[in-house]
This record gives sequence, C-alpha cells and structure tokens, in this order.
Amino acid sequence: MAHDEPQKPAGPAKLVIRNIGLLLSGKLEAPILDADTVVAIDGRITAIGREKDVDTEGATTLIDAHGTTLAPGLIDSHVHPVIGDWTPRQNQIGWIDSSLHGGVTTMISAGEVHLPGRPRDVIGLKALAVTAQRSFSAFRPSGVKVHAGAPVIEKEMEEQDFKELAAAGVTLLGEIGLGGVKDGPTANRMVGWARKYGIQSTIHTGGPSIPGSGLIDKDVVLETDADVVGHINGGHTALPDGQIRCICEGCKRGLELVHNGNERAALFTLRTAREMGQLERVILGTDAPAGSGVQPLGILRMISMLSSLGDIAAETAFCFATGNTARMRKLDAGIIEPGWSADFVFLDTAQHSAGTSILESVQLGDLPGVGMTVIDGVVRSQRSRNTPPATRVPVVVRG
Repeated sequence: MAHDEPQKPAGPAKLVIRNIGLLLSGKLEAPILDADTVVAIDGRITAIGREKDVDTEGATTLIDAHGTTLAPGLIDSHVHPVIGDWTPRQNQIGWIDSSLHGGVTTMISAGEVHLPGRPRDVIGLKALAVTAQRSFSAFRPSGVKVHAGAPVIEKEMEEQDFKELAAAGVTLLGEIGLGGVKDGPTANRMVGWARKYGIQSTIHTGGPSIPGSGLIDKDVVLETDADVVGHINGGHTALPDGQIRCICEGCKRGLELVHNGNERAALFTLRTAREMGQLERVILGTDAPAGSGVQPLGILRMISMLSSLGDIAAETAFCFATGNTARMRKLDAGIIEPGWSADFVFLDTAQHSAGTSILESVQLGDLPGVGMTVIDGVVRSQRSRNTPPATRVPVVVRG
C-alpha cells in the first residue's frame, strides 16, 4: 500500500492522457464528452479535446488510454473512517486502498463513530473531530482524499461549539441520530448553527445501525432539514415506501443511496426522484465499514445495480457517484472540466461480458474493470486487484 507521496518533478507536472475511447464528464446535463485527450498541469485539468487541437508537448507523464473509458474518480459519499487505513469495526487494514482499486478517489466521512471509546462529551467529541480533520488532511491513504472530522452531535452542544469547530477547519457533521440528538427540534436547531458556520450536515435515516443509534423516521428527517438525507434506503433497515416518498417530496436535499442498505428501497427512491425530474439529488455511498463489512467495489456495484434494474443510462448512473456528489458536497473533484482536480478512473468492459461496450455491459448488470486510477494528476494504482479484469488497460508511456 502506497502511503508516501510520489516524488514530484522539479518543474511543472504535466499529465497528458491520449487515445481515450469514451470520456464521461460526471455532469448529468452532458454525461459524454466528444474528446480523446485530457491535459492537466500540477494536478488541475487544463484542456479537453481532440489530440490535434490541444497542447500535448512537454508531458512529464504520458498515458495511452488504449481506447478505454476515462471517468472522474468515483466519490463515496458515506464512509466511517477512524485512523489512517485501519478500521476497528472489521479489524481490517487497507480498506481505503482496496476501495481505490474499485475506482474511488474521494471519500466523505459520516462520522468517526467506530473509534473505540469514542468520547461523547462536548470537549471530547470536538477534539476527536479536529484530530480526524487534521489527520486526514495531512495523510492520504494510498492517495485517496478522505474528507474527515465529522462530529456526532450531542444535546449539550451550543452555538459556540459549532463556531469553534468551523474555525478549526471542520466542515462536516457526523450523521445525526448516531449520538444523543434524535428529535427534530433539537436537530434542526443544531443544523441551523452548523449551516451558519459553513458546516454541512447529514442525517441517519431508517432503523438503528449501531448500539446507541435509533429509528429516524420521515418526521424527524423533514423537521431536521439536514443537507443530505443519509442512506435514505436504510443503513441497513429502510423506512416504508410511503415515508421515503414523503421525504423525497417534502424536501429538496440530497438523496443518498448506499450499498449497505436496502436495494429495493434504493430503486424505489431512484424511481421517485426520476418521476420528480430531480435526478441531480441522487448521490451514492457505501456506509462502509459496517456490519456488512467493507465493499471495495460498492460504488461500482451501486452504479451497475441502479443502471441495470433502475432503467437508467449507465453514463447517467456514473454521474450519481461523481458530479452529483461533487456539486452537493462542494468538492473540486468529480467532474472532468478545465479547472477541476485531475482525479480519474480508467475503465473498460470486463473480459467476457455480454455487453459489447462498457455502457451496455453496465446496463446489463456487469461491473467494469478498473485499469488505473489518477489523483491530482498522479498515477496511484494500475490494473485493479479487485474488479473483474478489464478487456483493455491504459499504459504509462512516460513518467
């Protein structure tokens, strides 16, 4: 597992990716781009187009995509990290690196709740949040960007606590409902404080997931008005369909579908969002590590499941795990566009898939093969050890 940052060149780092067979943008309004070349300098995309029309000279890293698909690095909107690349919940080392091999280049913490002896007093929970934020800002497991430091709120907290957390660099709340705050009025008041100071909130939805959590139903979700309706398909136990529909129709917030939830409820939510013409609200997570374990391919599996069983074009389903999440989470990665972070995953049809193209294979329910990942313009992994083998893989020609 690569923990250290790769050695940087003396001058500007220029990445050129050529011979791209299919370019997925991550944007619902235009999910496929007419281009075969992408250029990035110092980790930022600078040009997208046909090779003859863009400046490819002076590349410090040159990748021949060999006709494979280039997509934004996948974003897992719901994880529970603790320290580095270790999870005590499953006593597993290397779970983030394994997710990188599933195409995930960015993760969003929904709370560091699995820390043994997690503090629940206000001073302790704030200290843990700041520690996690600092730790993952300074250290990227295998290069993966983990946005962490998400305190689980308790009833004793006051507005000043949120102001102090924001001043310390905390930008997320752990999912509401995992701590002592489980009622709508209290949660709404604290979400308001968090929003005032630029901290984004997520609420647990459905039945209890860990000791200390409890049922969070539609009334609490709607009254709380958190920015993201966390695992609306349950983590693990989902609410009844009628309550899910009420949440979808009763708010305009993010609708997060997770791998560690109820798949039928995920498809029901997807259909409801589509009927409402609001697919931009759909984002994806795994809710790992959890009782179901770690799912390195959880995001890819959600994309394939929603496309194949939810009657959604594969290129649209990829947007749920990239551009939709990027916009909702206010990230600078997840969309292939000049100025955005050069975070990519190279994909191709899995060997012997019934699909004749990667998009058709995903819509048939197959997982694509991951051939390489790039984060901030730097190659972080090559042929995946976890996905089915890709028919074609990109090659680093230089760098």
